Amino acid sequence: MNWLILPPLLIPFAGVVVTLLARKKRRLQQGLSLLTMLTSLGFSLALAWQIFIIGETLVLQSGLWPVPAGITLIADPLSAFMLVMTQVVLAAGILYAAGSQEKVVQYPTFYPIFLGLATGMSGAFLTGDLFNLFVFAEVIVISGAVLTGMADDEYGIEASYKYLLISTVGAILFLLGIGSLYAAHGTLNLASLAQSIAENPSDPLTLAGLAFLTATFLTKSAIFPFHFWQPDFHAAAPTAVSAMLSSIVVKFGIYGFLRMITLLFLAQADKLSLLLVVLGVVGVIYGGFGAAGTHNAKRMLAYSTLSQIGFILVGIGWGTPLALTGALVFTFNHALIKAAMLMMAGAMASRAPVKSASFEVLVGVGKTSPAAGILFLLGGMALAGIPPMNGFISKLMIFWSGVESENYLPLAIIGFASIITLTYVIRSFMKVWFEQDPHVKPKSGDYLLAPAILIALCLLLGIWSEPLVWASNHVVQTLLQPENYIQLVNALPQATIR
Repeated sequence: MNWLILPPLLIPFAGVVVTLLARKKRRLQQGLSLLTMLTSLGFSLALAWQIFIIGETLVLQSGLWPVPAGITLIADPLSAFMLVMTQVVLAAGILYAAGSQEKVVQYPTFYPIFLGLATGMSGAFLTGDLFNLFVFAEVIVISGAVLTGMADDEYGIEASYKYLLISTVGAILFLLGIGSLYAAHGTLNLASLAQSIAENPSDPLTLAGLAFLTATFLTKSAIFPFHFWQPDFHAAAPTAVSAMLSSIVVKFGIYGFLRMITLLFLAQADKLSLLLVVLGVVGVIYGGFGAAGTHNAKRMLAYSTLSQIGFILVGIGWGTPLALTGALVFTFNHALIKAAMLMMAGAMASRAPVKSASFEVLVGVGKTSPAAGILFLLGGMALAGIPPMNGFISKLMIFWSGVESENYLPLAIIGFASIITLTYVIRSFMKVWFEQDPHVKPKSGDYLLAPAILIALCLLLGIWSEPLVWASNHVVQTLLQPENYIQLVNALPQATIR
């Protein structure tokens, strides 16, 4: 069944070509894009079934080259978990774009580039090679930057330029980390690299690689203090794109840190974990106050992402099985919540007299859309962690893991930040749906089907959280046994490293 690794990667890539060929027929292009993403999601679910239910981790060595010379593709529980999360949100993003009134979605290159983003995300989670992780990261960056530069927003070009600039810095850091590790160990295959680092963990170049990779993943996930590009970028991007950037693209760094702490740098995991806890706590507070202080719905949600990512970092940093499980549950749930909330913000902006996500413009816009108000309220409850939404399960697991490990000070700080989340969610809801503006006239806008589906999933995973918690726990159990990952790759034909 090793061939199941390929479709989630190759189908979006093939979709890039197919949708380019259909560029002159917009409706056909939309339909093909959605069909491509749903088909890829179907194969991702089949892959997850094979891994979680059958219990078989899949490995594919491309090109018949022996390890570590060839490109290894590996689908373990963490890969499948992240892949399903990503493709669910990407499918919703294409569905939202199909019902959007933004001009950018009518461009013939919008859907091909969007599928290029999907290809980069899928490849990043399936590769077992550090250099190819870099390659897929650059595919993600280029796709995101181009989509933002195409935006209707007049600041789209500026935001895209900022993103490319900071991403160039991140790429340099990534390459320096890759170069340091290759010089020290002669391989970039993750399994071979983990084995070699374990034999000589204090090598100076290994420590340099650790530092460079840490800075890289902090930048990729816009984690404090590398966050400064994010609010402008996410606020200016097309709604369908910003929903992807703020919900799943930022999880690239989370994935990287999980691989670093549980596979590559076991000897240095304690120090790295402490750094993640500190940065996570600071990010929770900084992002919360930033969201409460802004006057634009999209910027509010961008700062909120900084805060929510902080919760995940704290869970990873605490490192207990419960904390890691809670971090994964939080990661999955946040992807659904944040994508839905940004879609709702974009949908309300499309109904405003002047298309803008500024609260000054959005005042009273929601009074003609009570159904949208219900969706936004449910999404806001999920973001703030109020039952019965899935955000409650996420925060409950993080808080309980803090009590279990007796980390009371950071626990108290992030608990206070949850109150801040509730305040800015309530404020935005009141402004859009309860404050009255006599000049606001009913206006059609973006369709609400995509955010409605995501919020329905949020409600479902809040009421019936057992499958997600079980899957997250299964991922953690495999992560805490890295020798199985290494042995699986070592069972492939090996080349001699010279």
